[in-house]
Amino acid sequence: MTKRPVSITFIGWLFIIAGAVGVAYHAGEFDGRHPFDPELLAVLVVRLLAILGGVFVLCGSNWARWLLVVWMAFHVALSAFHSATELIVHGLLFAVITWLLFRSAATAWFRK
Repeated sequence: MTKRPVSITFIGWLFIIAGAVGVAYHAGEFDGRHPFDPELLAVLVVRLLAILGGVFVLCGSNWARWLLVVWMAFHVALSAFHSATELIVHGLLFAVITWLLFRSAATAWFRK
């Protein structure tokens, strides 16, 4: 069995932590008078997708690496509506994460 690359472990845990921190942060915005606020629910779903992708990347699921790439691309697109610095940082993170997820050592892990 192929040993999981350190880069995949790092990325998996990075997304799990980022998702969990995001859920905890946005959970404070929950209002019992409006429990199904569509905007808040969408944000929480996006954060939960990060956790889900991180967990399944650690397990070696190929679909999960694609989920994380799409997740990062979504954040790059959102960054286009913010500062140039935020767009550059998210763009660089997207490039590095995509490269790490699709290099040969990672591909061997996902094909195990």
